[in-house]
Parts: sequence; structure tokens; C-alpha cells
Amino acid sequence: MLLPKVQQPKTHKVKGPFLKFNKLPLEAPILKGIQDLGFLYPTPIQEQAIPPVLDQRDLLGLAETGTGKTAAFLIPVLQCIRDSKNKHVNGLVLVPTRELAQQVYEDAQALNKYCNLRIVSIYGGVGKSLQTKQLNRGVDVIIGCPGRVLDHIRDTTLKLDHLQFLILDEADTMCDMGFLPDVTRIIQETPSKRQTLLFSATMPDPIRNLTKKILHDPVTIQLGNLSSATTVSHTMYPVPSGLKKELLFHILSKTPTGKAVIFTRTKYKAKQLARDLSNLDYNVTSLQGNLSQSQRTNAMNGFRKGKYDLLVATDIAAHGIDVSEVTHVLNYDFPSTPDDYTHRVGRTGRAKQNGQAFSLVTPEDKHSFIMTQNKLNIEIISEFFDDFDYGIFNPIDFMKLPKKDGTNDNITRRNNSRTRRPKINVKYRKGFSHRKKHKSKTTEDFHQTKNKAPSYTKRNRTRSNKQVRT
Repeated sequence: MLLPKVQQPKTHKVKGPFLKFNKLPLEAPILKGIQDLGFLYPTPIQEQAIPPVLDQRDLLGLAETGTGKTAAFLIPVLQCIRDSKNKHVNGLVLVPTRELAQQVYEDAQALNKYCNLRIVSIYGGVGKSLQTKQLNRGVDVIIGCPGRVLDHIRDTTLKLDHLQFLILDEADTMCDMGFLPDVTRIIQETPSKRQTLLFSATMPDPIRNLTKKILHDPVTIQLGNLSSATTVSHTMYPVPSGLKKELLFHILSKTPTGKAVIFTRTKYKAKQLARDLSNLDYNVTSLQGNLSQSQRTNAMNGFRKGKYDLLVATDIAAHGIDVSEVTHVLNYDFPSTPDDYTHRVGRTGRAKQNGQAFSLVTPEDKHSFIMTQNKLNIEIISEFFDDFDYGIFNPIDFMKLPKKDGTNDNITRRNNSRTRRPKINVKYRKGFSHRKKHKSKTTEDFHQTKNKAPSYTKRNRTRSNKQVRT
């Protein structure tokens, strides 16, 4: 993937890694809000993005997830809108998912503590009547999803002809979810003289073309090589398709973790896997598209506050997960593209914390795995378990995947010694030390079970009565 040339801000230069927020051109109300949140030093993307935005420059921010992109645009935008005398909608932040909209809204309200701006969030899954009342009372900043924002524009309850700031957050995800036509229609409703900020973790061709159309002489900030965070280590576990669930349970029983996110490809699989983990006494919830908005909110709040330690999610539903305590990401279904892999593993290793990404790789995933490893230029260590029954599948042969340099020495054998969980993870699984060990059935056990007389249950009794009546 070709990357755009990196340009440094023309009016401001970065002074060093220890620049404090109070050394940036920020006013007292914004600084008080930042201090109340406990932040002293800006992250690299914040340090480089805030000055040019305050200088009324368009901005293209290319950075890995979990680097503080949200505050990088909220801080300067809130300050500029606070100084504006415009009584119309001044700022619009477009995000791909409801969870991310709610997360950005909460961050904005925290920074808005001493600015007294009117900020609302607009997204689907809930009624429009309350949102319409808020818009009619007047708002300064809107944070919303493209579909619901476009609905209010069509209903004439939202007008953007005086908009000053347009921010596209996680633009690549909106492109993947098919929101690009809606985003284009919304942009057509905004004035040509506006300040546009676009943030993305990856740079696919549609986003590259969009930046050429909507950004005017932008300052480009690129941190890293647009791959996963450097604080994340990567491991793959080969497994046949029929044993994925058993291997996942095995990994969870062997690995001491904090909060963990498990990714599946479909909504049905996320729901089923969460149910199976709950039956094994894990504190688990699911986040997928079939849930109502209240259920999704309860799941996210429970995960953030520690009620749940495991969150089983789909790609689309998980883009609002901004929890710094997530220590592990587990790809139950391997992502189909490198960009999806980047977004998934970006849920861990956030805010300079260390994280681990585990991936279950089947023979069907082999092509996607090699493509992801080579395109992102990351090292993914291969591991297998001595004490796991792979059947006729040979993980050692499968793991001899060539690297770019032609070697294949990235194989690690995990012994069958059980890893002791630290005390902080005692709640990770309810009654962990009292679980019953189920003995695997032999061929003799199977025949005994087959020949055993059926138990006298209500269902059998009803079936027998029907046979008698016929």
C-alpha cells in the first residue's frame, strides 16, 4: 500500500517528547478540563495536531488506534467554537458506530466542563423525537453516525449551512461499512469554506480519493507505518476448523489475562460463543448488531466497569471499545483483510499499555494470515500446546510458514504446565478452582451410552402416549 508523503506542520514544530499541555496555545477553560482528567503530557498525535488546527489548517491524521486521536481534534475544535459568535451548528463529528459516537460524546463532555458548549450525540437504534428536541433548542457540536445525521437533514431538523468544522473519525471504517455515499451527501450540505479534519488508522484507495476532494492544502501527520501498535505482541495458534472452540477454551484456561475481547465474523457466532463461555462460568457478554441500543449500552458499561471480563464482539460493533484495561484480543475468526486485523488488535495496547493479540488460524485462513503478516510487516509468533488433542491435524507442519526472509523459525511449543493466575484475575472465571474435569468419552463409553435405555422423562412419556393413541 502506497502511503502519502509525510508533511510536518508549517507553522509549528514539535519541541520534544516532554512538552506539556500548558505549553500549547490553549486557553484556561480547556486546560482546566484536561487537568481534571489527569492528563499532563499530550500524546504525539495531539502534540502535532493541535497547533495546526488552531491555525485553521485542514488536517489528515494517520495514526494507529489507541494513540489519542479523539482528544487531538476535540481539544482545538472546542476551543475554536467557544470563541466563535456563530449561534448555529459549528462542529460535526462523523463516526462509524453508535458505541464510538457515545464514547466520543463522553470525552467531549469531559473536556467541555468549563466551556459550556451544547453538545449532542445522534445515532440510530433509538427514537428521533428526543434528538429533534435537542436540535430545535440549538446545539454547538454534533457527534453522530452518517445514517441518522442524514435522516435529520432530510427531515429539515438539521441544517449545516453555517458549519465551521467537519471531522471524520475512523474514516476507513466508515468506508468499509458502506457509509461513504452518506458521508458524501452530508458533505454536500456543508459550506465550501470550512475546516475539515480526517483521521484514519489505514489508508485504502477510497479514503485517499476522498481526502483529495475534501481537504485543501492539508497538514499531514503520520505516526508509525499504519500497522498495529508497537505495544502489542502477536501470536497465532494453528487449529482445524472443527476444534476452534475447544482450543479457545484451552487458551483461556492457560493464559492469565485481564479484560479480553474475542472477535467473531458473524452476529450469530458471537451470541453462541458468549453463551458457551457463560455456561463455563466465565463473566462474559456479547456486542453484536442484533442487540437493541440499551442492550449494547449495558454490555459496554458492564465491560468497562468490570462486571464482565470477556467481550465477544463482531468487527462492526467493536469500534467503540476504548478500554485501556484490555490486555488481550483473541481472533476467534481470523480477519479477512490486514485493515480489519489492525482495527481488531487496536482494542488492546492502548494508551501506551502492553497488549497481546492471539489468532486462531485454520487451513482456510492460511492465505489471509500470510497476506496480513507480510503487508503489515509484523512478526507473528506461532505456538501450539503439548497437552491439546489436535487429532490428525499436525500443527508443526502447518506452522512452517515462510517469512519474508525465507526462514520459518518462529515456532514456540507451550508446555502442559498450568499457568497460575494472579490474584487480580480470581474473578475472571467464577468458581475457577472448583470446575469439574470432564473425562473424554472412549469408543466403549459411546456404545454403552447408545445401548442405554432412555430415561423416563416428560418428553418420552408424551411421545409414548401419542404412539398409543395412534
